[in-house]
Amino acid sequence: RWTLDGPEPYAVPLPLGQPEEPGTQLLPLADGRVLVARRVDGRRNTFSLLYPTGPATGELQLGAVEAPGSERLVLLPPSPDGICAYAMCVGPDTTTLWLVAGGAFGPEQVAEIKGRCSGGVWLDRTGRILALDRRLDDGPVKAVTVDLERGGEVTPLLQITEDSDDRLLLADPDSGLLLIRSDAPSPGHDRLGWGVLGSLRPVRFPECLRLDDAALTPFAVQPGQVLMPESCAVALRIDAAGGSWVGTWQPSSRRLGQLAAPAGWLAGAGLW
Repeated sequence: RWTLDGPEPYAVPLPLGQPEEPGTQLLPLADGRVLVARRVDGRRNTFSLLYPTGPATGELQLGAVEAPGSERLVLLPPSPDGICAYAMCVGPDTTTLWLVAGGAFGPEQVAEIKGRCSGGVWLDRTGRILALDRRLDDGPVKAVTVDLERGGEVTPLLQITEDSDDRLLLADPDSGLLLIRSDAPSPGHDRLGWGVLGSLRPVRFPECLRLDDAALTPFAVQPGQVLMPESCAVALRIDAAGGSWVGTWQPSSRRLGQLAAPAGWLAGAGLW
């Protein structure tokens, strides 16, 4: 951990007498604590909250979730409510959602969804509606919404064509802007597009977001643009043979701005 007004980060040792395994997952929470997920014995996932206690670090153990060897458990992005944290356990035919922090009695299962899910984007400010990319059997990938207050009720979100892979990359609850990756315009080749949550207008795939020699990945959306999706700015990572740098774009614009990345940038990490 570090302070933003200090000259450099300072290390705080963990309370354990051993280093963390490379597969340990971390999730920062809004109150400054850090959720840690550790894989134990190949199938058991334990969860703890780490927090500063003076010069050292305290640890609050939350419990564990069993996941068979063929399944993998992934922490989802922090809940917008700043209190809860969720994990997703992906099996061959079903995906299970767990509340792993913020509950009353340790980890608890909140939903079981048919199909194999990936991704994870929050669509509201309360932490109720979660978007996931789901594949049923050997069919295409389709983004769906999961209502965590209705037992994980699933509703289709993206269906550009019947056979296209339609994934949700980012969403901004203020403006309703959605950033989408789909192969609907040209089957077999993914394109970057945008739409508006709840709108009946079709998804658009701007030509300026199609580069022949580089890949584009959105990583941050400008907040506070209430009901103004077309003027909402997006930051993108541009990956090419010569390295990675930053792109900026707005739906109302027909051009992609390109900026040199700051020295030492962890490519794709950043907030608007």
